[in-house]
Amino acid sequence: MALIEGFRIQNYRSLREIAMGRIGTDPKLRAAEPLTPLTVVIGKNGVGKSSIFDAFGFLADCMETDLESACNARKRGGIDKLLSSGVEEPLSFTIYYRESKNDRPITYEVSIGRNGKDGLPVVISERLRQRRKNRSKGQPLSFLRLEHGKGSVWIGDDSLEGDDFAERREELDPHRLGIVTLAEHIKENPRIKKFKDFIQSWYLSYFTPDAARQIPQAGIQKHLNLHGDNIGNVVQYLERNHPNKFKRILEDISNKIPGIGIIETYRDSVTNNLYLLFKDKGFVQPFTQQQMSDGTLKLFSYMLLLQDPEPAPFICIEEPENGLYHKLLETLAMEFREHATGKKGTSQIFITTHQPYFVDALEPKEVWVLEKEDDGFSRVLRASDIQFIQNMVDEGQPLGALWYSDYLDAR
Repeated sequence: MALIEGFRIQNYRSLREIAMGRIGTDPKLRAAEPLTPLTVVIGKNGVGKSSIFDAFGFLADCMETDLESACNARKRGGIDKLLSSGVEEPLSFTIYYRESKNDRPITYEVSIGRNGKDGLPVVISERLRQRRKNRSKGQPLSFLRLEHGKGSVWIGDDSLEGDDFAERREELDPHRLGIVTLAEHIKENPRIKKFKDFIQSWYLSYFTPDAARQIPQAGIQKHLNLHGDNIGNVVQYLERNHPNKFKRILEDISNKIPGIGIIETYRDSVTNNLYLLFKDKGFVQPFTQQQMSDGTLKLFSYMLLLQDPEPAPFICIEEPENGLYHKLLETLAMEFREHATGKKGTSQIFITTHQPYFVDALEPKEVWVLEKEDDGFSRVLRASDIQFIQNMVDEGQPLGALWYSDYLDAR
């Protein structure tokens, strides 16, 4: 499975400079422990957890459209609202990842700023780097390098900077990410397309219970969408195409979600609307998703997401605990970890939360503490790097309880 080992965000709202995990191109972060398959960011309200989530969303949106549209999408308010206050430098992202466990890591670096003429967002620089094949040491070399839309791409699976015979000069539209254009037009460098496809396949949850209560038209859909308003269509797909797996899924969900017994789909032959029917021992008549509580509907959606036969490689969820009974949070955390690390582990999961009961189920190496400094910018630190905290957990103290008692502090 593809795995992000580390990333850096610079000059994005309150995230003036944060780095998490390992980045092989940075001498300070080269020896750091990589991100775990399940990574959770904790912190108080207003410290920047939502900004981290939105930074991932912004990068994913840039893969689908031009930079200006991405800057204005999801109520971001444009490039001026995204740039850190009082900072002249462009906003920048670095992602250090592997396509699979045995693949050489790839570093993607991109900087986005304003055009001096009209103030529109443009790509200042963009770079993809990888170490030469069969080398475990040495600085990674570029196979894509652009400055203001102009630069070089090296053709072939293993070609890198310095291989003159494989270099190809390019001049691209700086209002779009270069990897988007090159992935569409240069078939000779599959690494570029793989990376673009990797980001485009991210699942960032914008789930709302009201959206999930909508009654959709009948019709199968393979994957739960970002808002969760196609739950019935996904259930219909599983019911039709994976009946044995679907039966096991429903049994598993019924055992873990209180108040849910048998789950079935029902199609209204007149309107062609698709309903989910939930049968519980306490009720004579089944009830639909419109009658479910926010928490139950949310937990059902997450469980369904984790049962996707072809899951996204990177799943990002903001505050999954909202609306859930606190004793269900440990179950949910364990489900996320099993999906990310167990036998069926095929997705890396990134979560933001401020719920200690959820954190109680986590290990210090999985948790990052986000705090705001006096200058208004955020700082992040891995919980396992706070030796006192690691010692307390080793002695049997739950991590969430330590956080609740104000022992976790990135400063």
